Amino acid sequence: MKLRGQIVDIIAQRIFKGELIIEAGKITKIIERDDIDEQLFILPGLVDAHIHIESSMLIPSEFARLASVHGTVATVSDPHEIANVLGMNGVVFMIENGEKVPFKFFFGAPGCVPATPFETSGAALSSSEVELLLQMDDIKYLSEMMNFPGVLFHDKEVWAKLDAARKANKPIDGHAPGLKGADADAYIQAGITTDHECFTLDEAIDKINRGMMVQIREGSAARNYESLKSLLNSHPDMVMLCSDDKHPNDLVKGHINQLIKRALADGFPLMNVLRSCILNPVAHYKLNVGMLQQGHSADCIVVDNLQDFNVLKTYVNGQLIAENGVTKMQSFPEKPVNKFYINSLDINDLRIENSFKPVKVIEALEGELITNKLIVDMKSSAQFLNSDPSSDILKILVLNRYEASKPALGFIKGIGLKRGAFASSVAHDSHNIVAVGVHDADLLRAVELINLCGGGVCCVYGEQEMIVELPVAGIMSNADGYWVAEQYEQIDGMVKGLGSPLRAPFMTLSFMALLVIPELKLSDKGLFDGKTFEFTSLVED
Repeated sequence: MKLRGQIVDIIAQRIFKGELIIEAGKITKIIERDDIDEQLFILPGLVDAHIHIESSMLIPSEFARLASVHGTVATVSDPHEIANVLGMNGVVFMIENGEKVPFKFFFGAPGCVPATPFETSGAALSSSEVELLLQMDDIKYLSEMMNFPGVLFHDKEVWAKLDAARKANKPIDGHAPGLKGADADAYIQAGITTDHECFTLDEAIDKINRGMMVQIREGSAARNYESLKSLLNSHPDMVMLCSDDKHPNDLVKGHINQLIKRALADGFPLMNVLRSCILNPVAHYKLNVGMLQQGHSADCIVVDNLQDFNVLKTYVNGQLIAENGVTKMQSFPEKPVNKFYINSLDINDLRIENSFKPVKVIEALEGELITNKLIVDMKSSAQFLNSDPSSDILKILVLNRYEASKPALGFIKGIGLKRGAFASSVAHDSHNIVAVGVHDADLLRAVELINLCGGGVCCVYGEQEMIVELPVAGIMSNADGYWVAEQYEQIDGMVKGLGSPLRAPFMTLSFMALLVIPELKLSDKGLFDGKTFEFTSLVED
């Protein structure tokens, strides 16, 4: 096979007219030719430097079908989410399903399952199990080490995992929002090499100056490109582009190619931008992804120009896997795997006794994983506290999905619902049921719907109900990815129609149980202060 056009050589940082000769999936010859008229550009394929495939709500084989049309040929994938539900079996499921399609998934060994001892997960990965994973050729790195207190205070189990990664000579990913100075030094000296949680430029530069690579994240909810984009000029060899979490309706619209378009429109040098999503991740994680060099795998894309960057074709190992926005990959039937205990609730389980004192309220922030802690006087004389949509103070619950339990309850601001409720069994990191609502009846019904199908996302307003079922570990669908995206777009619109102004309400809701991100969150065990790293009371004393 031959490909002709303007060849973009990132390693040599030049563009020339040429022809690629591809045999048995490899580039066997690159011929520079001035007589070529084709004005299309040939580049190495794009790499997402950090993503949880599970957050697309699609199994890997379906994720690949959607992502490949945007020029993505590989992902550095942390199977942390399914590991919190199913442990080692979940990681194996992701690897085996991903191998069914011509797409390059590079999975890590989850470093923090469960993420904290302050929530109930479906499984745990010990240091010995993590060591076994790291010995596998399919596992390329130790996934994000979220337990930075454990790193700093030399927790024995945490350090056993770090030692296993170093012994296997595999990189260690970080997760340390806000960490700077001496603490950042200690964290990095433990062998941790990346962080995708920087939300200020000062923090990112501080970590880069200490030797850490920074991943600029732009996902469905967490979006840090605007804050960090200047790094593409100042530190092009120390940054990587990633999405972290990408919901299916957003994945249909674009992937890493969207970030490239924005960066080029912002005037950043082409080679700097391409380096961040091709060369840097491939080199850092030692990925078997071709760089458009002789002898390399033919993992490449064809784009119409280097301004609009419209992807026309995507190849992996010389195989055309997407063309003109249409995937060439077929769907594969996959039997669901799951772990789900159905807790039966009644309306009394949702009541919050009024102490007639101010209460602590989670404030969700658009485009951020961090939250604020508010102290609010509910100004109610009733026996029980209820949602106050006029002040955007809504009831939130988290319910254990792995064993018999009653829900943890609290209040949240920033969701914006005026009526109805919505719920999800996608709730980082342990994936218990999280729900928020205006009225208890709708809130209760939303939880019931999630229970009935063993996982999903749903929205309820009186007689109006909609659910997208997620039978794989309660966090992914095994259906056609484009159909899932359509269904998700509809339910997302329903939530917004009930008043939520959030760009990605379900994604934002899923992070309200993420205890490792400050400041105030809710686990199935209660309200949690992410700054003191301990439970706190609902009432402000």
